[in-house]
Amino acid sequence: MKFEDIGLNNETVISINKLGITTPTEIQGKSIPLILEGKDVIGESATGSGKTLTFGCGIIERVESKQGLQSLILTPTRELAEQVKESLKKLAANKQLKIISVYGGVSINPQIFDLKKAEVVVGTPGRLLDHLQRGTINTSKINLLVLDEADRMFDMGFLDDVERIIESCPKERQTLCFSATISEKVKKLANRYMKDPSKVAAKNQVDPSKLKQAYYDVHRGMKFSLLVHLLQKEKNGLIMVFCNTRRNTDFVVKNLKSNKIDAIAIHGGLTQNKRSRTIDMFNNTKVSVLVCTDVAARGLHIDNVSHIYNYDIPKDPKDYVHRIGRTARAEEEGQVINVLCDYDYDNFRRIQNDYRAFVIEKLEKPYVERVETVRDSNDGPRNGRFRNGNSNGFRKGKGNFRKGNFGRSRNNSNRSGNSGSSNGSSRFRNNDSGRSRSNSSNRFGNNESRENSNGFRKGNSDRSRNSDSNESNNSNRFRNNSNRSGNNRRKPNFRRSN
Repeated sequence: MKFEDIGLNNETVISINKLGITTPTEIQGKSIPLILEGKDVIGESATGSGKTLTFGCGIIERVESKQGLQSLILTPTRELAEQVKESLKKLAANKQLKIISVYGGVSINPQIFDLKKAEVVVGTPGRLLDHLQRGTINTSKINLLVLDEADRMFDMGFLDDVERIIESCPKERQTLCFSATISEKVKKLANRYMKDPSKVAAKNQVDPSKLKQAYYDVHRGMKFSLLVHLLQKEKNGLIMVFCNTRRNTDFVVKNLKSNKIDAIAIHGGLTQNKRSRTIDMFNNTKVSVLVCTDVAARGLHIDNVSHIYNYDIPKDPKDYVHRIGRTARAEEEGQVINVLCDYDYDNFRRIQNDYRAFVIEKLEKPYVERVETVRDSNDGPRNGRFRNGNSNGFRKGKGNFRKGNFGRSRNNSNRSGNSGSSNGSSRFRNNDSGRSRSNSSNRFGNNESRENSNGFRKGNSDRSRNSDSNESNNSNRFRNNSNRSGNNRRKPNFRRSN
């Protein structure tokens, strides 16, 4: 089958051929004829399978120049909005259409100006809703609405925003919904806002025979050291390292660089310009390792990824499928390496239970030298110690009391705990919570009557800034380090591959 055989006009076919695409993918061959017939479509297909080209053909065929805003595409992230916009511009090379993207993190004023002349808008729900509230976008002429990566938008909490945007559009329209997975929320939205939609599903583009999955089970203290050891041995191809949080992403990148590994980060906390530069640098192979979160990387088109490293195992097994689907494409081989420690066991077991067809081989731990890591000053306690190295949890020279424990001090001169202070008994405000005030007059003024060296009431000396370190036994200030690191935790029996 060729694009000429599925009803596209010659101008659109020429634009597609200029992109080096001659044969439609499964999702394109099944969906484009339905879209050209004007039907609502729900398409399920993995990242990289050609969903953008699928709904893009329908937009280019249907939208007319200088007729106002006629098509609206919703995407979960800024990067995906920019990527979709650029793809649509290439498809519309032979047709004079004004295609723009709108998203947060940048000035809204240029967007307000561009919206007046746009025929196609690609945007994130938050910024689009902002324009609706300002009255700077006119949705009265929209005849084609697209929800791209719908499940991710809902996972990010955009469901209410998406519904408000849909309700602002005319009821007489065509609605397309494409996603890597079709969740229950997507189905409910389709039932409510789509008219008898045609459901299309395509097989995974990843070749299972060319994709090798494996995992290492290590002590959490050696997790990063193992990652460095493995990355230093990788010489060819692009590598993606996935983390679950922004903080872990920054931590991994910072310490990879300190170990002379060329790495760069992308997550939602970065500015839009920096995120765009990051994607360009990685796609142009100026850096070889991209460390990212699921949200920032979802839907982005990145070719030639040879290895996927899961530094954190995702909580949702579907995210694992999306991650590994970025390698072993187009007859190329790929490898997925999972670096497990005790806090990953539950998530990893969930993946094995949900996807029993996956063959994930356990690898023997190599000899690895421990790598010293550096954390930012605002990071929390590690191994029973706080960032200033003081196991008591206080900054040196700042006094023994944390602000807000029992009320603010009335007299700053008493912070030193001088035994001759006459105001020792009134150091703190009266507390109505019913806490005991017995021996308050001697608690701070007389060194002999103190119950502990930190100046706390007896029984409260074990409080720390990390709620996870509180124990039922108040005599222990912190957990035993071996327990915190999971040494005494029984390792699960993961399903072994044949």
